[in-house]
Amino acid sequence: MSEVREPFPYERIVDELRVEILAGHRAAGERLPSEHELADLYGTSRPTVRRAVARLKAEGLVVTSQGRGAFVRPKPHVRLLITGSNYRKHRALGLPGFNAQVLEQGQVPEQRLLEVAAVSAPAEVAIRLGIEDGSPVVVRRRVFLADGEPVALCDSYYPADLAEGTPIAKDRRIRGGVHALIEDPSGPIRRRIARSVDDLVSRMPTPQEAASLRLPQGVPVTRVLRILLDSDDRPVEVQETIAAADRHEFRYEVAMDRDDRSP
Repeated sequence: MSEVREPFPYERIVDELRVEILAGHRAAGERLPSEHELADLYGTSRPTVRRAVARLKAEGLVVTSQGRGAFVRPKPHVRLLITGSNYRKHRALGLPGFNAQVLEQGQVPEQRLLEVAAVSAPAEVAIRLGIEDGSPVVVRRRVFLADGEPVALCDSYYPADLAEGTPIAKDRRIRGGVHALIEDPSGPIRRRIARSVDDLVSRMPTPQEAASLRLPQGVPVTRVLRILLDSDDRPVEVQETIAAADRHEFRYEVAMDRDDRSP
């Protein structure tokens, strides 16, 4: 039987501080004891303490500030409940789903519109929209924030024949969100969104995604590729969302007593 390795001195510091942070015993934004204080507390050296803090930083649990020390990282946590009834409730309130759910959780939502452009449809998008690869689509790129902290990037793609000549194709925000425009009975599109299908994949972020979401080293993302279909089962939108995995919780509720209409 192989011998059990004794933990390195820095690992004990990491393990104990990690438990305190995750259990909520150290509040978001709270300053950790100084290197000198931690070295005295654990009977070790300051280089060992630095190694422990570096590990906690890589895990996304703390942030450091030159000359000020290490602090428990503030992390807005967004719980997204995906149900048809929830979607309709928020539509009736005239709020996009993200904004409504963040508000319900006592946080301040924001959607920043980064770009609106006519582009060639990426292959995954074209397949879901039922169009040829490279066909023209309109994309609206946004960053979602909770309490001023970026939590997700979202690119929404629309068929050109649906979006062109409507506010969807214009570089400005749309009151109530795009779905309000799509479903407006007196608007230019007049289609009712009936269902959505999500594909989720967890992976490590690209350098650009990590920078845009201010992700510490080692924090993954969840990529959500969602297709939205109307009451005639025609695709109206494909969303590609890159969500910071440490800032999201997804909950899906399915009514099991209904017929499954998925293909």
